[in-house]
Amino acid sequence: MLCGIDEAGRGPLAGPVCASAVILPDGFPVSLLDDSKKLSAGQREKACAVIVEKAIAWGVGWATHVEIDSVNILRASLLAMRRAFEYLLTSPSAGAGQWPARLEKETPFGLPFPQGGVPPGLEAVIDGIHAPELPVPCRTLVKADATVHEVMAASILAKTARDQIMAHYSELYPQYGYDRHKGYPTAEHRKLVLQFGPSPIQRKSFRVT
Repeated sequence: MLCGIDEAGRGPLAGPVCASAVILPDGFPVSLLDDSKKLSAGQREKACAVIVEKAIAWGVGWATHVEIDSVNILRASLLAMRRAFEYLLTSPSAGAGQWPARLEKETPFGLPFPQGGVPPGLEAVIDGIHAPELPVPCRTLVKADATVHEVMAASILAKTARDQIMAHYSELYPQYGYDRHKGYPTAEHRKLVLQFGPSPIQRKSFRVT
């Protein structure tokens, strides 16, 4: 049994980093999957709905902009990955397995294993060259989000969740345009930060200019 893990949001100047862990069943419609960056928003939303419905287990975890500034983006990304995986080991609760109607809090959510605990033989594949500390064997693989179906699925969930929470932050702080650039260091974002000053979710350890 394989758990794919990936993150979204290492590069932005604002907002949290998000990670997801996904275990897929045999027979999953993998034609829906790809590296999340290669899919349109509509394709990601469609794939996300199928992953949430059909995955054996899945989890979404976060590390906030405050944690990113405190421990650096790499450690924060690994922290988010660990939180996403740890959700798989929690006891199922009311609402487990449902995608939140609105993402307004950076808190883990997902679908834990029905039986709880780590299933025998579970291994994790992490996109990139760094792995979080997990209670299962871990393997890192560069470009795993383009070659391993479980990591593709994790990439899609993480990207979808982060885009949704940045849209929420755009409602709170409309002058920063987070619904458009999602906090990434675009020319527009840099200009708005220089015009209005750092937003409440700014990563202050990241350079704007």
